[in-house]
Amino acid sequence: MVLDTILSSPSLKSPSFRRQFTKDGLGSWSTLVERHRFLLTALVLLAVLCTVYLYFAITSGASGTCSGLNGAQRASCHMELVKDSIAKGKLKIL
Repeated sequence: MVLDTILSSPSLKSPSFRRQFTKDGLGSWSTLVERHRFLLTALVLLAVLCTVYLYFAITSGASGTCSGLNGAQRASCHMELVKDSIAKGKLKIL
């Protein structure tokens, strides 16, 4: 009963409501891009910034001194780097 009164509300039957959501307006890509221009711009900017961040994160991580080593040599290299960091006071152990 309450649902019938909501659905038969005069505000839903008004011409401005029908005009706002016409079939032609929702179907075209240009209308969709025009309505969501800010959101699409923010999404493109976010994608560019993430790509730049990942590029520098990967390239700076790969250029470490232990990058060419495998297995036990790599582990010992990392241990030496940790020991050097502790000695220089850059890494604090709680």
